[in-house]
Amino acid sequence: MSGWFGNVVWSDIAIATRDTLVMLGASLALTVALGIPLGVLLFLTDRGQLAARPWLNRTAGVIVNILRSVPFVILLIVMIPLTLALVGTSLGVAGAIPPLVVGAAPFYARLVEQALRDVPRATIEAAQAMGASRWQIVTRALLLEALPGLVSGATVTAVALVSFTAMAGVVGAGGLGDLAIRYGYQRFQTDVMLVTVALMVVLVQLIQFAGDRIARRLDHR
Repeated sequence: MSGWFGNVVWSDIAIATRDTLVMLGASLALTVALGIPLGVLLFLTDRGQLAARPWLNRTAGVIVNILRSVPFVILLIVMIPLTLALVGTSLGVAGAIPPLVVGAAPFYARLVEQALRDVPRATIEAAQAMGASRWQIVTRALLLEALPGLVSGATVTAVALVSFTAMAGVVGAGGLGDLAIRYGYQRFQTDVMLVTVALMVVLVQLIQFAGDRIARRLDHR
C-alpha cells in the first residue's frame, strides 16, 4: 500500500476529510434554513397563490437567478470583503461557509418552490375550507405534503455543495479539494489526487443513498 500511495499522508487526508464534512454540514444547514423561507416566498407571491404579489415575486426571482448564474469560483472571490466582515477571514473552513451558503441557497430555494408546486391544489383548498390561517396552511399543509420533495432537493443541494467545497480549495478553504489542488495538481502527486477523488465519490454516494432512503420513507402517496 505504501508503494502505491507513497505521497499520501493519511493524517492530512483525515484532517481534510473532517474539514470537508464541517463545511458541508454547516453550509447545508444554513442553506436549508434560508432556502425554505425563500422558496416559500417565491411560491406564495406568484400569481394565483395565497399571497400573490407579482412585483415581489419578480424581484425575488431576479435576485435568485442572478446569484444562481454567477460561477462559484467567481462568487468566492467577489464575496471576500463580505466574508471578511462576517467571519473575520476569507481563508479556511470558516471563510468558505458564507460563499457556499450564498451559492447554494438560491439553488435550493428553486427546488423548494418546485416541491411546493407539486402539492395538489386540493390540499390548499381543503385547509382553507377548514378555516386554516395562511401560516397554518404553509406549515401544516404545504410543507408537510412537500416534505419528500424538500428532502430530495436538500440531497441534490448537498451533492452540489460537495463539488463547491472542492472548488473552494482554489482560495485555500481547506478540505479535500484544497488537498487535491495543492498536492495532486500543483505537485503532480497522482496518488493524492486519486485518494481525494475516491473519498469525494464515496461521500456523494452516501449522501445520495441516505437522501433517497429518507425521501422514500416520508412519501406516503
